[in-house]
Amino acid sequence: MSERLFVPVNVAVLTVSDTRTPETDTSGGAIATALDVAGHSVIARRIVPDDIERLRSQFEEWIGDGRVDVIISTGGTGITGRDVTPEALTPFVTKPIVGFGELFRHLSFAEIGASTIQSRAEGAICGTTLVFLLPGSTGAVRLAMSSILLPQLDSRTRPCNFVELMPRFRE
Repeated sequence: MSERLFVPVNVAVLTVSDTRTPETDTSGGAIATALDVAGHSVIARRIVPDDIERLRSQFEEWIGDGRVDVIISTGGTGITGRDVTPEALTPFVTKPIVGFGELFRHLSFAEIGASTIQSRAEGAICGTTLVFLLPGSTGAVRLAMSSILLPQLDSRTRPCNFVELMPRFRE
């Protein structure tokens, strides 16, 4: 049996925040750095305020861009009135990836206990684009990236991974 080859993917990174700037965006920076170190390409990176219409516009733009394979966002997944990232994504979801949020909260429980119940982290396929919504905390981002997303975005991960399934999203 031959070894699988690494296949880099193109990723857009979205930080949802009313207060972060490119200089203070540690969570978006952690995502971009982890992707870069892993060998993927960050082809777009933006900060958008917690505004449902602006978020929908950004999601729509990237989901419609054939160069973007994956969108990873950070922020806006809590339960306050300003947290609208999941609602902004909802109109574009083709298939939810329910296990992503379940696994994230399970892993997060070991670090922050029952407070993880406040997270609405989720994953979905939107057309042919994978989208993952992470909390705004840099610790949560590192956990999701190292324990779930980087392994699943690595075409060498066995028994299966997202990258090998991506060509079949068009079926």
